[in-house]
Amino acid sequence: MDKDRIDGAADQAKGAVKETAGKVIGDTKLQTEGTFDKAKGQVESTVGGAKDTLRGK
Repeated sequence: MDKDRIDGAADQAKGAVKETAGKVIGDTKLQTEGTFDKAKGQVESTVGGAKDTLRGK
């Protein structure tokens, strides 16, 4: 498993927590940061998956 996939999963989890917290407390900035972190994590996971595919894992 590529490091990018691990980092991506962590960013997705962090983003989900931020997004939910932002919704609960009504903080749109925190909610937006969470959405951004989730998207960043998805991209990292995709890149890591592509690297794994190229390596044949």
